[in-house]
Amino acid sequence: MRRLVFAAFGLVVSLQAAIAADAVFPPASRIGIVPPQEMQPSKRFSGFENPDRAAGISFVEMPPEAYPQLVAGLTNDALKRQGMNVTGRESVKLDGRSGILITGNLLGGAGGRKWLLALKDQGMTALLVAQIQGDGEGYTDAQMLKALKSVSLRGPVSIEEQLSALPFRIGDRGGFRPVRVLSGNSVLFTEGPKDNIAAIEQPIVILATSLSAPPPVGERREQFARAALSSNQILKNVTIERADTFRLKGQEWHEIVAKANEAVSGEAIVVMQTIRFDPDRYVRMVAMTRADSRDRDLPRFRHIIDSVEVNE
Repeated sequence: MRRLVFAAFGLVVSLQAAIAADAVFPPASRIGIVPPQEMQPSKRFSGFENPDRAAGISFVEMPPEAYPQLVAGLTNDALKRQGMNVTGRESVKLDGRSGILITGNLLGGAGGRKWLLALKDQGMTALLVAQIQGDGEGYTDAQMLKALKSVSLRGPVSIEEQLSALPFRIGDRGGFRPVRVLSGNSVLFTEGPKDNIAAIEQPIVILATSLSAPPPVGERREQFARAALSSNQILKNVTIERADTFRLKGQEWHEIVAKANEAVSGEAIVVMQTIRFDPDRYVRMVAMTRADSRDRDLPRFRHIIDSVEVNE
């Protein structure tokens, strides 16, 4: 009997290992799933997509302490303002971790379906966003839910490996160090001893590539750049010093340098926003430093964005 028990236990362990091994992790991602059939790792973001079926599942990794605030913000009203009509909400336990699963429909345009899964772990908060656009079948609800519920989390991935998986390359870091890669398409740099920066006590550089096409050439891009800067909630009392459009490396660029105050501390800071418009995407840099460090840091910010090369 004892031998039979051990044999059964071994079978269970081997089955669990096989199930875990089925999870596919996009490059440098700590989040993995068993993706629906014909969904491939995205080259635009961390996750999987099938453009032919207008479907995708994206991953966002956050610090573990972010979970309560994340869940508190996923109210029906807040999600409706973001274009999702919630039809279901449930507590779940997946991969040994507790979380919340929200289902709903996309509002406006061609419509579609959307799912949000948030999981808390000792080492991270994981957010999975699944979406099917339009009225076409794409994937069934059951297929998308099966993929989400197959979620598996793994340990930390080195920052250099995360950088190598970005959809762009950075030739010159300007003396700043990378701290965190977000959503598989953006990276945070700083200089100083802290990784979590409050009140711009250290310079911050955020580089991100878009998941959508850029606005049309001309005045619309100027408006787009100004609106992007004004939407930054870290800033208040923004005064634009200069706003320029220019061409470099065969692409159109737009750059703003502005004075502002950090929203919480009120400290005087300077911000540089530079956007490179490629035919099918854009890369945006937002860099901030204290006002008394502008002469030292602004040229270094330009070194970074000028060295960016977008992967084909």
